[in-house]
Amino acid sequence: MIVCGIDIGSRTVKALLFDPESREVVAHEIQDVGPDPVCTSREAFHRVLETRGFRPEDIFRTVATGYGRKSFPHARMAVTEITCHAKGTAFLFPDARAVLDVGGQDSKAIAFDGSGAVLDFAMNDRCAAGTGRFLEMVSGILHIPLERMGGAVREAKQAAEINSMCAVFAESEIVGLLARGWAREEVLLGVMESIARRLVTMAGQIETGGTVVFSGGVAKNAGMVRVLEGHFKSRLAVPEEPRITAALGAALIGAERREGA
Repeated sequence: MIVCGIDIGSRTVKALLFDPESREVVAHEIQDVGPDPVCTSREAFHRVLETRGFRPEDIFRTVATGYGRKSFPHARMAVTEITCHAKGTAFLFPDARAVLDVGGQDSKAIAFDGSGAVLDFAMNDRCAAGTGRFLEMVSGILHIPLERMGGAVREAKQAAEINSMCAVFAESEIVGLLARGWAREEVLLGVMESIARRLVTMAGQIETGGTVVFSGGVAKNAGMVRVLEGHFKSRLAVPEEPRITAALGAALIGAERREGA
């Protein structure tokens, strides 16, 4: 029997189907959350079922996580995203003991044990700087699409210095740097360096021994991965699809409850 994990985040909804017998992800669906998270989550849920010909009654248990976890009508359980990120990451990377998740509106550093149980965490949800939303804003100012950022920062000869710790003030600083003649690529590299410093400082609040996993939408940005690796002075493990880690963790929790049912 199949279990479903659904992560209703601030920017996207991720629905995932998991087979407890084969221990494999059966399918997943990712959609922009839009103005109505409940409607979007229902649509993502039904779409992921349709990809494999399932009906809602075929799902043994659905577990919801993320900002909208308590509003999803099909969920039997609601679990915090901290717990789900740890569980999902431990499944994908059994040797890892920490995950740095950077999403649209917040960033989290989570330490966990071999079973995926949370040991400690640090979180930044008070400022857009250091999140995917900040990179989207920078993309608009610099006219560099998100998918081209990885190549753009390779062309930077040096990083412009970004001192502002607030996204609003950083925007003004970026405009000022461009006016003074800094190349867009150099400003972008400076932004990524600023974000990386924030994230490394946050990660320093927990124990991150061993492999560190980088998940969330920002982990799809190759430039950001390289800059972060420079600050960590080691390679980061990145899931094939870094946005579904929490949905996977939710499904795994549903599978554990299934076994105990």
